[in-house]
Amino acid sequence: MSGTISKIAKQIGINPETVRFYERKGLIKQPVKPLQGYRIYPIEIVNRIRFIKRSQELGFTLHEIEGLLSLSDNPCHQVEELAKKKLIAVQAKQADLLLLEKALLENIAQCQRNEDETCCPIIDSLQP
Repeated sequence: MSGTISKIAKQIGINPETVRFYERKGLIKQPVKPLQGYRIYPIEIVNRIRFIKRSQELGFTLHEIEGLLSLSDNPCHQVEELAKKKLIAVQAKQADLLLLEKALLENIAQCQRNEDETCCPIIDSLQP
């Protein structure tokens, strides 16, 4: 559905300033303003905004999204390569979070077993 900036922003669930930001970044084109009235954003731009928001939800940065948008006319294997790189980054973050979770669980367990109120195993583990 096409519409004014306010209408499409509300429909998509974003702030109109987000649409303006995407325009300034060159991610979407600003429609021509008629002599009277408001700019009407065509369905193509609305769909592009949805694409940007969905990509952000999946963890892509605006720079990466710009790359995805520029690849839309290119072979699928180029898009696949970008997705593989993002997957590797996500998997690395997951591994780091699992290590952090394990360390926190160990520290909490040590704290629960601690009978000496004058020291804290968690604080002790953080000191050099």
